[in-house]
Amino acid sequence: MRIRATVAAVSGALALSALAVPAAQADDGRSWTPDFGFTAPERPTSRLAATSDSDLKITKAVVNGGKAIVVGTTAPKKVTVAITATDDSGIADAGTILWIGSDLDSDDSFGFTQNEEAAKCKAVNATTSTCTLTVTVDPAWLINSDATTWKVGAAVLSNDGQIVQQDAFARTKLQRLSKITVNAAPEPVKKGKTITVTGKLSRANWETGTYKGYATQAVKLQFRKKTSSTYTTVKTIKSSSTGALKTTVKASVDGYWRYSFAGTSTTPTVTAAGDFVDVK
Repeated sequence: MRIRATVAAVSGALALSALAVPAAQADDGRSWTPDFGFTAPERPTSRLAATSDSDLKITKAVVNGGKAIVVGTTAPKKVTVAITATDDSGIADAGTILWIGSDLDSDDSFGFTQNEEAAKCKAVNATTSTCTLTVTVDPAWLINSDATTWKVGAAVLSNDGQIVQQDAFARTKLQRLSKITVNAAPEPVKKGKTITVTGKLSRANWETGTYKGYATQAVKLQFRKKTSSTYTTVKTIKSSSTGALKTTVKASVDGYWRYSFAGTSTTPTVTAAGDFVDVK
């Protein structure tokens, strides 16, 4: 595992918070500040509702357009969080946190906060707005077990000073970026002769900063004729203990061979570019 400095993985917005929240340290040594970044003095000390009679309500929170967040080994991934809320006075601001753990303040929690000091809120009508923020997920802070479902915390400030905060309003999925290769040989080949198709399925290992073979996974070998635009599945094989792929087929016509992986809950689908084989 890479050595990780014990510093807070936070964004600039948190430094401006009027009510500072102490940094939390997870059991694995990672520390962060679980705060929503509001500067408003009205920020409630208790979560969920600012007042029982408030009309302020969060209605939707969408991360990364509803798609899983896929992160490789080195490049931080910036994703958009869109929070929709309504209040009779209108919406002034919003904040967000992406996190994992049993409770926001527990020792097993860890997360990433918004990049902006304030959200960009666009009115849908007089009472409802959708506020957008970004969160940067940095693989330097991730461990492999983080490839799971994350909670989406959302907080909203109304124009009349009310605040509602929900620590786990929605869910999003974090996945380890996958890669796949293919090589069909020999080329050219005589019709009826055997072609060996090799390749490798790998995925990001956040703890080493490298790509490691993804073992014993079902992978489809697909083929498309030179004159066609459609691939068909020829057979399904399993990757080896090192992620290696290898199988044989008979050559029949010119065309492209590729491997395709459907993905798992922790790893996204990936398909290799077709490798052309000239059949004589």
